Amino acid sequence: MQEQGPSKDPLHGLTLERIVTHLVESYGWEVLGSEIRIRCFNENPSIDPSVQSSLKFLRKTPWARTKVEDFYKYSLRKNKLK
Repeated sequence: MQEQGPSKDPLHGLTLERIVTHLVESYGWEVLGSEIRIRCFNENPSIDPSVQSSLKFLRKTPWARTKVEDFYKYSLRKNKLK
């Protein structure tokens, strides 16, 4: 049997909430909304689970989640995250 080394996937072990939080901390909602053209980032953006949050939309919408994950990976490659 082969031993598996650490995952090379930069998203391994990260929740969607952590990814969005990290992006918001690094860019802010305004920049994030202009970089990822998704309405939930431009109109009443929120991570708060007690309201209609951006996370709820992203969890239900695979194409939007993919855009966020791709932008996160791009930001990691370019060292743009705080």
